[in-house]
Amino acid sequence: MKATIERATLLRSLSHVQSVVERRNTIPILSNVLIEATSAGGLRLMATDLDLQIVDTIEAAVDTAGATTVSAHTLFDIARKLPEGSQVEITAADGKMLVTAGRARFNLGTLPRDDFPVIAEGDLPTKFELPAETLKQIIDKTRFAISTEETRYYLNGIFIHVSDEATPLLKAAATDGHRLARVTVARPEGAEGMPDVIIPRKCVAELRKLLDEVDGSVEVSLSGTKIRFGLGSAILTSKLIDGTFPDYSRVIPTANDKLLRLDPKSFKDGVDRVATIASEKTRAVKMALERDKITLSVTSPENGTAAEEVPGEYTSAGFEIGFNARYLLEILGQIEGDTVEVHLADAAAPTLIRESDTAPALYVLMPMRV
Repeated sequence: MKATIERATLLRSLSHVQSVVERRNTIPILSNVLIEATSAGGLRLMATDLDLQIVDTIEAAVDTAGATTVSAHTLFDIARKLPEGSQVEITAADGKMLVTAGRARFNLGTLPRDDFPVIAEGDLPTKFELPAETLKQIIDKTRFAISTEETRYYLNGIFIHVSDEATPLLKAAATDGHRLARVTVARPEGAEGMPDVIIPRKCVAELRKLLDEVDGSVEVSLSGTKIRFGLGSAILTSKLIDGTFPDYSRVIPTANDKLLRLDPKSFKDGVDRVATIASEKTRAVKMALERDKITLSVTSPENGTAAEEVPGEYTSAGFEIGFNARYLLEILGQIEGDTVEVHLADAAAPTLIRESDTAPALYVLMPMRV
């Protein structure tokens, strides 16, 4: 195999694929990236961790077609340190790969292409397109609520499903048992009848990185066990989480009759300030609600106390409620408008947070005892 490629093109492609590769691998081939030079001209780079696979196709001048595998992180580090604007020549033969650029030469060990595992996709019957911006919004507004508890593996991803309401919708939800984030968008054409799927956390992270380089739409194909995203020159394929996501709609409160309206920025800043003294263990912030007066306070046995009044509209009966400060800040960080609505019932019931009743995203937060 012999090919010449521009450093910037190679670096961008390697940055896409190498992040899928785990730093520590018991199986040596999984540390490698598969590089295929086609006779038609162009390079195909592929990396996998057996659950997630990314393929990126880039332009290159190919002298001799062929394929080999080489350490993904090593090649990425080399490309990163090569001079800007240089032409990189890659030659592979007899178990070695020679990388030359300008006066720099690297001789790397390779492993045979035939040992490289490929995720068999099978048939992916459901196919639809989503604008890249919509997909970004779905990920950004839900992924902070994905659970990291391995024992509840079915919560380790974003749950995506369709619902046949008066307006057909595509819904995405994530929860860790303490908070829930849900986003709804119009159901894209072709998504009707799709199976309910849970997209794993690692796939979500890689997809979000790739979306920054996509302008138009993303092609989504899926079955009950796998999902594939077509992102321009890159194709991301992932196994889905094999589990049943809980019926989250049961925890979305519908009868919370106490409405608090706030400016999300001043509320977030206030929570952030008083939480400075909260101990790592509790992270609890107390909200005392009175008519048009909201007092935030934190009491920490080690550090002392803090309190701040924040402006807000509230006309119901006064009471006190506590929340995990970090969870509250993460939700408020997703609010883009000038107002946030907090729908409350009592100090022990789930609280609903959203921009308005027409906003695509809503959040549910369980209170804490304070």
